[in-house]
Amino acid sequence: MQNPEITRRGLMLVLSSPSGAGKTTISRRILASDDNIDISVSVTTRSPRTGEVDGVDYHFLDRETVEAMIARGELLEHAEVHGNHYGTPKGAVEAALSDGRDILFDIDWQGTQQLSEHARSDLVSVFILPPSGAALESRLRTRAQDSDEVVQRRLAEAGNEISHYAEYDYIIVNQDIDESVARVTAILEGERSRRERQPGLGRFVRHLQDELDRAYAPDRSA
Repeated sequence: MQNPEITRRGLMLVLSSPSGAGKTTISRRILASDDNIDISVSVTTRSPRTGEVDGVDYHFLDRETVEAMIARGELLEHAEVHGNHYGTPKGAVEAALSDGRDILFDIDWQGTQQLSEHARSDLVSVFILPPSGAALESRLRTRAQDSDEVVQRRLAEAGNEISHYAEYDYIIVNQDIDESVARVTAILEGERSRRERQPGLGRFVRHLQDELDRAYAPDRSA
């Protein structure tokens, strides 16, 4: 008889970094290469930007709805940024974890603190550091997404963001993007194999022991 499948509880993989250090690129590479991990889709009260799709990029909701979700405790983490609410719906994440699927979060240290308060046993947190301040500035300017003013503000904020590195489980200095992706992948695989994340392991082991006893245990009846 075939051994029972080992059921696994999913995990929440958090990637954080100062803007420009590489977390979004690493996140996209992980999502593209692994079929068992999905990106967390947050709720927000801001309006969709060009090309954004409701339910894919964000769940776009009105302020009254999101504030009611906050009051009912339906968000694992939430914050108000530039006058708009953002948050992670608890129900969708819990359903995925119970089904053995992992959820990736591209969030900052404040969101990570809130996740840690509500679901520490499910959380695996990784902080991505740039190799130097000069490298961080170069990456921000090379991607040409922001004005000089915004780049300067992001660099000014980076020191405070980096100061929270000790709150994370793993630290990666992103010298090379391929190497960093490989290291995050190794962390994910290792964390998936932790005993406490495999609730079906005890049943599997008992079945395996019974199988071995029936086939190979010495006959003590003689």
